[in-house]
Amino acid sequence: MDKHWMNYCKMSIVNFMAFPETASGKGPIVQSIARIAEDDFFDAIEIAGIQEAEVRADVRRMLEISQLQVCLCAHPTILSQKLNLNSLDKDERQKAMQSMVELIDQAAELGAQSFAFLSGKDPGETDRQTAMDILVDSIKTLCAYGEKSNLTLTLEIFDRQVDKKALVGPVKDALSVARVVRKDYPRFGLLYDLSHMPLLEETPGDMSIIREFITHIHVGNCVKVLGRSLYGDLHPYFGYTGSVNGVAELAEFIRALFDIGYLDEKKDPKPWIGFEVKPQAPDQTSELMIANAKRTWRQAWALV
Repeated sequence: MDKHWMNYCKMSIVNFMAFPETASGKGPIVQSIARIAEDDFFDAIEIAGIQEAEVRADVRRMLEISQLQVCLCAHPTILSQKLNLNSLDKDERQKAMQSMVELIDQAAELGAQSFAFLSGKDPGETDRQTAMDILVDSIKTLCAYGEKSNLTLTLEIFDRQVDKKALVGPVKDALSVARVVRKDYPRFGLLYDLSHMPLLEETPGDMSIIREFITHIHVGNCVKVLGRSLYGDLHPYFGYTGSVNGVAELAEFIRALFDIGYLDEKKDPKPWIGFEVKPQAPDQTSELMIANAKRTWRQAWALV
């Protein structure tokens, strides 16, 4: 591709994956976000909830100065607390909803543009449709609440059978959810992840099914073969031995994003593409993971 990617998208990074010590909402949050804010490769950042109000104030000021856009991601909270927005148990569902409302308030406090989350566990074929209906109701309630803060809500698609075992899930089910929610909340969208795609047995071409609903993209890597090191949804660096995604696969994915119209020079505002890579060993520093991702992106872009 001759033109720079800035003509087509904003580059972001999932901060709590690159710096996993911040996923709990504590730790070196200010320092890690400063590391990204000082790197003009990035236009945006995706962060976890932040427990302390003073730290949130420091982060908001840093984001204002650096002009980084921000998405608050509920994933660490949902996964660590085993929250389920589509639970068949009303009390469990209410607990999840309350946590999401609190995080949406944090997103507004931080000046975020968007709020991302994932569905709960897949209950199995017998109760799946009931869970889907419950999920739609939960999302609509959260969208109504998020509108008060001008937030775009985004549901990320995860694997159903390998690691997270989430309800959503295959693109056909993501489509059914998005169609219903969009009728009332036209800003609602889906987040599709290159690293989840192989775990769902999907291909870049499958994105065409949900093309009109994709509002956010993640690029990362995974290990698909059972028994190999880092099997599942662990986001090793690009090119990791035994993994699925490297330069060639990322280039193919970028081409598909052009094919479905996600990348379009005429789009305003520009859509997000976020790196999701995580250190997995002592010699894999956050800085090395970030450098690997940026280098892989540059090489893949040159092949498009």
